[in-house]
Amino acid sequence: MANKTLPILIFVLLTLSTFFFFSTSANDQSFSRTLCPQKLGLKKQKLSHLHFYFQDIVSGRNPTAIRVAQAKMTNTSKSLFGAVFVMDDPLTMGPELSSKLVGRAQGIYASASQSEAGFLMVLNYVFLEGKYNGSTLSILGHNAIFSGVREMPIVGGSGIFRFSRGYAEARTHEFDLKSGDAVVEYNVYVLHY
Repeated sequence: MANKTLPILIFVLLTLSTFFFFSTSANDQSFSRTLCPQKLGLKKQKLSHLHFYFQDIVSGRNPTAIRVAQAKMTNTSKSLFGAVFVMDDPLTMGPELSSKLVGRAQGIYASASQSEAGFLMVLNYVFLEGKYNGSTLSILGHNAIFSGVREMPIVGGSGIFRFSRGYAEARTHEFDLKSGDAVVEYNVYVLHY
């Protein structure tokens, strides 16, 4: 009799535990919930235009961008394919390095094209001025540096720029072929709350 009862008991226990597992996991949504945007202080979205200059200094005694990695073939590649740079570049009001500092471009750019000077840009604009002080915008995109105008997406932000999206247009203002230093004009269009 005990031999017939054991399989039934195991079956009942497995059935009950399976039922318990699926009933609790179906109702357990503690890791997420739907919120009303107003509870986070989010009101009407607005479109802001920011204009500044990106000072990329790779030469001299105090560079703001340095090469931290490269492939074996990087130096023989016409596009520097495989070079990776880390940057902490000043963002200024005007094209002169001495003009007012409004923020910093902090992140990484890497030569990601074998055929052209094209960088993968992964960076934050960290703002230090006015109502944007302490806020950031995050950029992730392709930068074909010898094109007249380059467009890169804004994929998010923090502070005033929480939930932001938009794009940044880059135009080379000045490029020194000998030193590699560049001044790039940026027009940034960002939707945010």
